[in-house]
Amino acid sequence: MADPSSYRPKPGQIPDSPGVYRFRDEHRRVIYVGKAKSLRQRLANYFQDLAGLHPRTRTMVTTAASVEWTVVSTEVEALQLEYSWIKEYDPRFNVKYRDDKSYPYLAVTMNEEFPRVQVMRGHKKKGVRYFGPYAHAWAIRDTVDLLLRVFPVRTCSAGVFKNASRTGRPCLLGYIGKCSAPCVARVSAEDHRELAEEFCDFMTGRTNTYLRRLEKQMTEAAEEMEYERAARLRDDIEALKKAMEKNAVVLADATDADLIAVAEDELEAAVQIFHVRGGRVRGQRGWVTDKVEEITTGALVEHALQQLYGEETGDAVPKEVLVPALPDPLDPVQEWLSGRRGSNVSLRIPQRGDKRALMETVERNAQQALVLHKTRRASDLTTRSRALEEIADALDLDSAPLRIECYDISHLQGEDVVASMVVFEDGLARKSEYRRFQIKGFEGQDDVRSMHEVITRRFKRYLAEKERTGEWADGEDPLADSSGPDSSGSLTEPSSGADTDSSSDPVGGTSSTGLTDTSSAPLANGLKDEDGRPKRFAYPPQLVVVDGGQPQVAAARRALDELGIDDIAVCGLAKRLEEVWLPGDDDPVVLPRTSEGLYLLQRVRDEAHRFAITYQRTKRGKRFRASPLDDVPGLGETRKQALIKHFGSVKKLRAATIDQICEVPGIGRKTAETVAAAFATAAPAAPAVNTATGEIMEDEESETTAETSGEPVSAGASDERRGQER
Repeated sequence: MADPSSYRPKPGQIPDSPGVYRFRDEHRRVIYVGKAKSLRQRLANYFQDLAGLHPRTRTMVTTAASVEWTVVSTEVEALQLEYSWIKEYDPRFNVKYRDDKSYPYLAVTMNEEFPRVQVMRGHKKKGVRYFGPYAHAWAIRDTVDLLLRVFPVRTCSAGVFKNASRTGRPCLLGYIGKCSAPCVARVSAEDHRELAEEFCDFMTGRTNTYLRRLEKQMTEAAEEMEYERAARLRDDIEALKKAMEKNAVVLADATDADLIAVAEDELEAAVQIFHVRGGRVRGQRGWVTDKVEEITTGALVEHALQQLYGEETGDAVPKEVLVPALPDPLDPVQEWLSGRRGSNVSLRIPQRGDKRALMETVERNAQQALVLHKTRRASDLTTRSRALEEIADALDLDSAPLRIECYDISHLQGEDVVASMVVFEDGLARKSEYRRFQIKGFEGQDDVRSMHEVITRRFKRYLAEKERTGEWADGEDPLADSSGPDSSGSLTEPSSGADTDSSSDPVGGTSSTGLTDTSSAPLANGLKDEDGRPKRFAYPPQLVVVDGGQPQVAAARRALDELGIDDIAVCGLAKRLEEVWLPGDDDPVVLPRTSEGLYLLQRVRDEAHRFAITYQRTKRGKRFRASPLDDVPGLGETRKQALIKHFGSVKKLRAATIDQICEVPGIGRKTAETVAAAFATAAPAAPAVNTATGEIMEDEESETTAETSGEPVSAGASDERRGQER
């Protein structure tokens, strides 16, 4: 625990101007980001008597080891920079709204030649029209099923579309009239796009136009005694009305607005958002957050607005946003929203009428969401805390291991040897910090030696980061005598969402944002930590868990000892009896089968095993799918496929002459000679085995199957392969 006075800036050092500030911990990791109209006044609040601070604010300032700030010109710039840094650094003490699920949207892919209607989740893509979010995907499918009667837009995948185009037969929806079947040219691309645009217009609220048009067509058909057509139009009108009933009218004046409500207590807050378009509720979502500092309702609303509209532009930001409390100050937030939309946005509190009544409904939803969250999380928090305490007691640790790293080795009969590192913080998986390794120090199967290499490489990187940021005492250099394989270039790319290094800025210089950056933290050796993100190996765990028994634990402990690291605990979890092994102990620690601590260790171990074996299978699959064509210089994927398509199989291509290869469009004589030479020097393929039946497949059959399916053909039955795989 740090004393805030040890890093408090000197009087007069902090500028009295707008800006954004960052608190860092002892590992230079950003733990809090904030903005202020006056940096001097705002930061002074953090360095008062600790007894006068909010408990969580007190925890933050005692966890921090330094503070730095960036000066900006206006409060709007401060708002934008604060949002960017919170998204980039993911500080642990900032308000972060947690979605309990990824909300589905109804999407129309207007960026394709034949737009497709489908359910989409995740990040929004350019050129795609989105409607929602919806609480459930089935609600989208019900709505689409009704609307396809009137707007028969394509809903099939690219593969189904191509197959129908090739065979000249549409899918079932094309036969029953719920798709206009552009795949078989029943409608032109222009007509199909017009259908998609009409579908989008209806979803945006312009419903009366289409209803009146269909009613007129129905009347005309009846007058002309085309009763079947009139009945079909009648059914279409009923389908549209039924779809409209799913989104009841809540605002009579066809308002476009978002309503945001907050329910909170001393520790947590729940936010609910209703998206109203054309007077109808088109979507709903909710978030929950821990209140890690003393924060007002207006500030919670401001953070919700940042998360809600930080990535949105244009009509995705409505003209009107109704909130329970206004941010202070209001003008910068309103100006920022107007900039995102491209026109004025009104941010206000509804006082009376339909909007006030709807806001009360949203508030009730927020209250129910908070109660439900607390009901779910109470046992979860208690269980995780108990698990960490049980692990600390069983392993005789000084404190609960808030960060646990687990390592596992995976291979198939000694080939494609890889390793995984998974991270759990506060008992929850932190997937953005997962890492994976290729074993490069030696060849063959040796789990103990592999574990030693991985631990050495991981913690050499940690020590290098620690030395680079100036955390070592003068003259101390533990890397000078360390042994083990060099980690340079031996780390694979992070699995997903991992942080990467970037170039640093000089003290007092201009950062990448073009803003003046000043720091109160002393920097050793003239180096400045360029960002506060948890870099690849910069943050140490309190506990290292290895998948294995005594030999693997001893190897991990030996690797740490060789690097001079003695403040990180090590244990191993053996699969046979789920025993916990400690370095140097002849007998394992046996946790009760009902222990929450054992259950957490099992989850960590199983996650490391899953991550390692997934990577190992990926590497093996790439190796199995290798072809002599891969070594032909200048031969891209398109021409490879053209060769296989022309000859039908790799076997026939192997037997082809140079003149025959030249007959393939795009293949010249020089390339044909290179292809023939590649097959001449390549070793003949081993006989393949059908993993389902165990029968030896003919060369042509196996090669064609491998090329068309993209799956590796195994050299043995699948159950045998799983038994050999580790």
